[in-house]
Amino acid sequence: MELIFLGTGAGVPSKERNVSAIALSILEEVNNIWLFDCGEATQHQILHTSIKPGKINKIFITHLHGDHIFGLPGLLSSRSFQGGNSPLTVYGPKGIKQFIDVSLKTSGSHLTYPLEIIELSNGTLFSNNQFEVSCQELEHGLPSYGFRIKEKDKLGTLKVDKLKELGIPPGPIYQKIKKNKTTELPDGRTIQRKDFIGPNIKGRILSILGDTRSTAKNVSFIKGSDVLIHEATFEDKAKKLAHKYFHSTTTEAAQLAKEGHVKKLILTHISSRYQQEDLPHLLQEAQAIFPNTQLAKDFFRFTVKYQE
Repeated sequence: MELIFLGTGAGVPSKERNVSAIALSILEEVNNIWLFDCGEATQHQILHTSIKPGKINKIFITHLHGDHIFGLPGLLSSRSFQGGNSPLTVYGPKGIKQFIDVSLKTSGSHLTYPLEIIELSNGTLFSNNQFEVSCQELEHGLPSYGFRIKEKDKLGTLKVDKLKELGIPPGPIYQKIKKNKTTELPDGRTIQRKDFIGPNIKGRILSILGDTRSTAKNVSFIKGSDVLIHEATFEDKAKKLAHKYFHSTTTEAAQLAKEGHVKKLILTHISSRYQQEDLPHLLQEAQAIFPNTQLAKDFFRFTVKYQE
């Protein structure tokens, strides 16, 4: 599970930062890539990575401000020319379907793959054998959502030494033992998986919030996340300005991470008013409250590891 930040700016693109887009690569888990927001020129940013648009099978839109959606029609259209024949689902607030339908119809775009559009409401979006994804509305100038991606717990590792002690040599039988609750061995013995498997491996949790004022109501939603991705449009001294424009400061994001007992905080959506020399100050403000904070830049990659 790897995060690839394609755009980390706010409002308008700058020379250093494109507007919002984050890819979640789960190629090892399910051979797919999920995209969170799709600001202008996201497909251009993708060209500088190893991401194949055909592997993108889900796009989650936090809200309908232009810096989060203006790249969507282009990406959807280009996917048809880049080997994307598999189904694609777009999740977004009410109005996302109209935006996509009008954009594609007006531009005469024809997709070569099935496209499903699901408009959001609070709660679970979907759950399968490996992942559960839920969303919660945030506090912004128009409907904006946060997403919580929870990986299901995995079976623990096989106790190989214990199997060898019983005279069961390595081979296909090991996979059979791990796959089934009860296994009959070639010599007629029957063994139970629970006696030869370690504790479950706890699934990873990732929370990605759209534009929002930092509010206490978000604590329970992001609680216990391995990684929290949160906007930090403004520095601490611009708190009144942040509140006026329904955004968050570095310190507000850090306080939420602290109260939610997350493992890692990654800040993004940085205003273009801040130049390269301002970034250490922004990071220090957050780290003073929540030390395990990182400030993302375009093309920054972060691997979400299993906890020990």
